[in-house]
Amino acid sequence: MTLPPNFWKEKTLEQLSPEEWEALCDGCGQCCLYKLEDEDNGDLYLTNVVCRFLDQHTCQCQVYAERHQAVPTCVQLTPKNVLELKWIPPTCAYKLVAEGKPLPKWHPLISGDERSFQKAEYFIGGRVISESDVNMDDLENYVIS
Repeated sequence: MTLPPNFWKEKTLEQLSPEEWEALCDGCGQCCLYKLEDEDNGDLYLTNVVCRFLDQHTCQCQVYAERHQAVPTCVQLTPKNVLELKWIPPTCAYKLVAEGKPLPKWHPLISGDERSFQKAEYFIGGRVISESDVNMDDLENYVIS
């Protein structure tokens, strides 16, 4: 399916088709990082531990269509929650569109290269550990700055 050019500039997140919504994802993989929240003050901490279903080279979910059944805690991004989730990176295309900001030059919809996101500093591929390889009771040992 061919997407309309600049659709993200012409529509709100609520108006995007499912295909447009998926195309807007920059593929950084940060959604799949485990996060810890400080119960006392609500501060949120990212870890370098990812869901076992994340392909660490492509940052694609290996069970994407069934991800919510496979991982019940998997958070579904929606037009309503994208600005509420504290862990969404500032370069997230969903967040940028919701805020009326332009997409970064490395975003595949801008660059025309579906792998250009892999050069961005927010791409986590190759810098993370699968949950299968760590003791999840020690997750605080994997917090990143």
